[in-house]
Amino acid sequence: MTDMVPDIVPGRGTEVVAAEPGATLASGATTTADATATPGTRPRGGVWGAAWRRFRRDRVGMAGGVVVLAYLVLILLAVTGVVAKGWQQEVGIPDARPAFAGPPPADEQAAAGPDAALAALAGAAASSAPQANIDISDVDPLAPRYAEWNARAAQFKAQVHPKATTLPLGGDRLGRDVLSKAVKGTEISVSVGVLSALLATLIGTALGALAGFFGGRIGDALEWLYNVFTAVPDILLFFAFAAVFGRGIGTLVLILSLVGWTGLYRQVRAEFIKHSRREYVRAAEAIGASAGVRMFRHILPNVSHVILVRMSLLVVGFIKAEVILSYLGLGVSVDQVSWGTMLAESQSELILGHWWQLAAATVFMALFVTAFSLMADAWRDALDPKLRGAE
Repeated sequence: MTDMVPDIVPGRGTEVVAAEPGATLASGATTTADATATPGTRPRGGVWGAAWRRFRRDRVGMAGGVVVLAYLVLILLAVTGVVAKGWQQEVGIPDARPAFAGPPPADEQAAAGPDAALAALAGAAASSAPQANIDISDVDPLAPRYAEWNARAAQFKAQVHPKATTLPLGGDRLGRDVLSKAVKGTEISVSVGVLSALLATLIGTALGALAGFFGGRIGDALEWLYNVFTAVPDILLFFAFAAVFGRGIGTLVLILSLVGWTGLYRQVRAEFIKHSRREYVRAAEAIGASAGVRMFRHILPNVSHVILVRMSLLVVGFIKAEVILSYLGLGVSVDQVSWGTMLAESQSELILGHWWQLAAATVFMALFVTAFSLMADAWRDALDPKLRGAE
């Protein structure tokens, strides 16, 4: 019967290979009939397969992952126009109440409805119209044609579309649906946070790996670059880049990634310095593995949990930064909506007691940030090298 025993394959680390009892392996070891896999063997499915099995056992992390997946599906639907396509349309009366709060009183509906505006315009026109018993033809050459124009205007009627008095999560001061704005704001804010974190992670990981593995002049040059970016406070860099590059999603992603890579760079650099001197990296070098293979195939998987945790913090921090910049008018453009612009609009609405836009933006943001943090913590534990033998 064929037994599974570990053997060292050059360039591939420790693997489990099949061999007949008594056979001699490439490493020089001889198999026996009762040979079993040792704790140092490669887990079934590789590192990521073992990490996925540990992640599935974490119920809290799985719940967070389900919520994040639901947000991603919602963002995909918003991008394709399936949902929140008409978030700019005025579908309700100004400051329409949420459906669960009930319709506003009749006097508020009359004051906010479209008929009120038409009545006000009609009253103004009637007050400014010339009286029948007054002849103003001497001072107004158009006076003889007023009667003709009024007769023509009476033939046309303005078509007024009825507007809802309540909306699922209420309306803003223009009558736009707050739920549609929150969904569209989720698309913008989460996209900015995730894309910025991915770009900052890529920059910080690449530069940190180069500085930690090679050192020398490369490390000194990268340390100088790191000191340049960290010498100026982040908030000042935010404002400076925003003033130079203008407003927009691409600008926000570029600004946040250029500012946020420094912390990850320091952590990755320290981890690569530590791991580059360990036995498994020296063994890979002894069998002829190149520097790139040792850096990104041997060391990188063992520091991936550190990178993942830092990236999760960057996502949360970048979403907050986007909210702050948009709140201050330095974020997305005026024809777009995000959680930050919703919070900025709700500032004047709170004075009138209209709280639902603030609540919607806060709930959407808090739920995503919490779920993403729980999912990232679960993946950190699943990828921790100290737990890889506990299968």
